[in-house]
Amino acid sequence: MVTALPADLSTPCLVIDQAVLEANLRATASSAADRGFALRPHAKTHKCVEIARRQLDLGAVGLTVATIGEAEVFAAAGCTDLFVGYPVWAVGAKAQRLRSLADLCTLSVGVDSPEGAELVGRALGGTASRCLIEIDSGHHRSGVRPADVVPVAAAAARAGLTVAGVFTFPGHGYEPHRQAAAADDEARALATAADALHDAGFDSAVRSGGSTPTAALTGSTITEIRPGVYVFNDAQQVELGTADWPAVALTAAATVVSRSGNTIIVDAGSKTLGADRAPWATGWGRLLEMPDARIVAISEHHATITIPADEPVPELGAIVRVVPNHVCAAVNLADELVVVRYDDSTDGGGAAIIDRWSVAARGKNG
Repeated sequence: MVTALPADLSTPCLVIDQAVLEANLRATASSAADRGFALRPHAKTHKCVEIARRQLDLGAVGLTVATIGEAEVFAAAGCTDLFVGYPVWAVGAKAQRLRSLADLCTLSVGVDSPEGAELVGRALGGTASRCLIEIDSGHHRSGVRPADVVPVAAAAARAGLTVAGVFTFPGHGYEPHRQAAAADDEARALATAADALHDAGFDSAVRSGGSTPTAALTGSTITEIRPGVYVFNDAQQVELGTADWPAVALTAAATVVSRSGNTIIVDAGSKTLGADRAPWATGWGRLLEMPDARIVAISEHHATITIPADEPVPELGAIVRVVPNHVCAAVNLADELVVVRYDDSTDGGGAAIIDRWSVAARGKNG
């Protein structure tokens, strides 16, 4: 594995391996096309216009976003089909912002209650915008039970909003050994909800699901998948078995600033890596070149890393590549992503900075 990083990097910073990113984008686009699914990737992972454009160029039908703010960024950049995959509570300024978005793009919005659907309908009724009803398929976050979709659809219709179908997030697939079960739950829930809508006279053409851990297992019930993390992958995806280390495209370049025995401290703490750690995770992140090392403690500007006894301990001043547990959280902390191209033909694997991409939707949390 290539270990060299450009000598002029100022750490900590987030670095993209351009070749790995490209391979990840192409693999998922090809998989979706081969299986007959529309691909609507979730842009909250990368928040980056350059990556969004590449996804669309590779055949994505549009983008998923989590917030109105994210939608505004991508609409302003020329993305013409956006789905806000969240039960937006459309009052006040948010209602006005939704209406303005509808003038810029084909807009779909998530709803999961009659009250929420009525508000979105008031904001968007009379436009070409649509809503999708969110279904709880086992993650038990937002979303209605599959059998309870009709009152939500009826409220949307009364408010003048077109109902396009249903969507869900199989988030319980983010647990070890639960990906297959979560994909099965997702398929059943969407089928039940779509049948209920159809029987009540509503459109159920869109059946949207498919997170990164479950996307490869998605069944024919679904028409559209919305993975996000696949563009970069992270330590969680590797530990879940969704990705291998060579498919990790984004790391935090960090400098060893302290060293004692087999323990090092690097300058990438929670303000670079994020603070997410699932209960089953084996650390606060991993080292790409030393997968058996563990980040055993993290604070704002320090990460404490234990190196296995049979591994060489990086020297003071060495730059290492840290794989965040949850890449979405790490990206939202950065102003830019440093894009690097590696050359395996040089001694040790040379690297060059080829671009710097703005995290354009950073902090657009509402």
